[in-house]
Amino acid sequence: MSTANAKQLELWKQYSDTKNPAIKEQLIVEYSNIVKYIAGRLSLYFGSNVEYDDLIGYGIFGLIDAIEKFDLKKGVKFETYASLRIRGAIIDSIRELDWVPRSLRQKNKVLEKAYSELENELGHSASDKEVADRLGISVQELNKLLGEVSLTSMVSLEEFLEQNYEIGVSSSSGSADEKPEGYLEMAELREILVDAISKLPEKEKMVVSLYYFEDLTLKEISAIMKVSESRISQLHTKAILRLRGKLARHKSILRD
Repeated sequence: MSTANAKQLELWKQYSDTKNPAIKEQLIVEYSNIVKYIAGRLSLYFGSNVEYDDLIGYGIFGLIDAIEKFDLKKGVKFETYASLRIRGAIIDSIRELDWVPRSLRQKNKVLEKAYSELENELGHSASDKEVADRLGISVQELNKLLGEVSLTSMVSLEEFLEQNYEIGVSSSSGSADEKPEGYLEMAELREILVDAISKLPEKEKMVVSLYYFEDLTLKEISAIMKVSESRISQLHTKAILRLRGKLARHKSILRD
């Protein structure tokens, strides 16, 4: 996203000086495209379970919160700060709706535990056959299960990333002496996450990279990798289960 233009900078200066509600409304309009962008990406996973307009509504609350709390003098890019707040507001709202059935959450936990235990024992990424055998089901049944929990897995990592990148943003407002434990936690979290991603099977690593770091949609990734969107979703789900399994072994850092 581009840096603030002259109009936006002037609006920020006026709002910073006056806190005028009318100027805040103008800022909301100026940055509403961020809400649409994030809501659009999340809607790919929620599908018919959550209306796109509802995601926009949740995101607008996050944008308003970001505008009210943003400090232009900190030198942080507003788009980056707002994206965290918007994503967090949407995920918090979805979590409060509690639309994911308890049975589905339980299946996700079972899968995550299987990946975590197996890969800890094996020392490498577990194959579909190994995971299926651990669960006492066929590979075909495993694939069906992965499809069922795809939404749960997606929200899980988005929530994790939002929470921990939020730590990074808030920590930047203080010195290392004021919050040394926050910096140590973030450094270790980054190291754990980077290491975990680097050890993913190649196709899963590519999906994670293209989706989270290149901001591509499932459809775009599908075209690049020349496989169906359902296959991309399955690869994404397996990657997230592996990552969550590895990160779960560091509960002293994660604040679940």
